[in-house]
Amino acid sequence: MKNKNAILSRKDINKAAWSYIFFSQATQNFERMMGLAFCYVMEPILKKLYADKPEEYKKALQRHMQFFNTEPQLGALIPGITIAMEEARAQGEDVSEELIVNTKNALMGPFAGIGDSMIIGTYSPILLSIAMSMCLEDGNPIGPLFFCVVWLTTIVGMQWYLFHKGYSMGIGAANTFFTNKELADKITTGLTMLGLIVIGGVASTTVRAGVIYKFVSGEMSISIQERIFDKIMPGILPLLLTIGAWYLMDKKKWKTTQIILGITVLAAIMVFLGIM
Repeated sequence: MKNKNAILSRKDINKAAWSYIFFSQATQNFERMMGLAFCYVMEPILKKLYADKPEEYKKALQRHMQFFNTEPQLGALIPGITIAMEEARAQGEDVSEELIVNTKNALMGPFAGIGDSMIIGTYSPILLSIAMSMCLEDGNPIGPLFFCVVWLTTIVGMQWYLFHKGYSMGIGAANTFFTNKELADKITTGLTMLGLIVIGGVASTTVRAGVIYKFVSGEMSISIQERIFDKIMPGILPLLLTIGAWYLMDKKKWKTTQIILGITVLAAIMVFLGIM
């Protein structure tokens, strides 16, 4: 789709890429989700492409103000592809408005599924588990610093690369990844399973909920944690706490702040009673 007579310069694409990286989830709302931010990224591009066609410029703004929602990291390919299609349309190629809109809509779901599984469900928990292990014992600040530096460096770098890759490949990028729907589904399922395994491992090693209460009768002292819970299943209380938090969030629609407050209140009560 790209040719030597390109209207857009590398500076234009770089500016659009930075706008997407920093503002892809700005002004997110239930009506259009990431649509407003997507239009913000596209606006300078459209203004240059349709500088002498005000009606086309208006129509382009309208079609990019529509609903848009995907995983923002891997989804950086989509605005790159869209810019390439808009440039081809501005050059007079056979690229209709419907093709541009339908391509965006078709790519949202697959990129969201694979991106959520790969980035949010797998990569992020792995980094968090490493960071938490660094500061779990003594509160060493190197843990959160490690996470922030590695996450920002890799994610920003990936978004920058994918945005430019999407622009250079144009519509061919979509065909490369999603002509084989069965393969895309298998990748999504496999990454989801890997992500769940990682999250389970993080929960078992970082969530702590031990019982300190001991049953005392005369000279006999029995540790409830060691003699009962550890014998039944080591780590059963952290598991139950994790499942309880998941249940309240997924089934009861509790917010994160409510979960944190609930755990804090429960911990305070257990400590006051001398149970945990």
